[in-house]
Amino acid sequence: MNNNDILRRIRYALDFNDSKMIDIFGKADHEVTREQISAWLKKEDDPAYRKCNDTQMTIFLNGLINDRRGKKEEPHPDPGLPLTNNIIFRKIKIALDLKAEDILAMMDLANFHISKHELSAFFRRPDHKHYRDCKDQILRNFIQGVQAKYRADL
Repeated sequence: MNNNDILRRIRYALDFNDSKMIDIFGKADHEVTREQISAWLKKEDDPAYRKCNDTQMTIFLNGLINDRRGKKEEPHPDPGLPLTNNIIFRKIKIALDLKAEDILAMMDLANFHISKHELSAFFRRPDHKHYRDCKDQILRNFIQGVQAKYRADL
């Protein structure tokens, strides 16, 4: 999955409109236009499609954390760092204030089952011996679980 897919899925799962998306970027002290948001949400075959880079995605996720949990005094880490599925997973977990049991329950809602030990491996430091890369399938199912929980009306 690329950043645009993840942005689309999060937007749908949490039922955000364009104004809310702009507000979330603003919570990370970054201004975006409705046109930018629209271009990022388009499909790849659309001529108006624009790629959402790692920096923009990191700013969005930091803004989501600020929106949901409140802004902290210390600055967020540099958004220029390469973005991995593990980092995206961790930032969504932080933004939604989820514990391991909450995530496992959401994964179950998406009919995807993993153990608590497998889950904890995604949140370890990359140099830890039990660290595991979060594959697209894991992240996709997690976001589907978020959608099942937060948009249960559908």
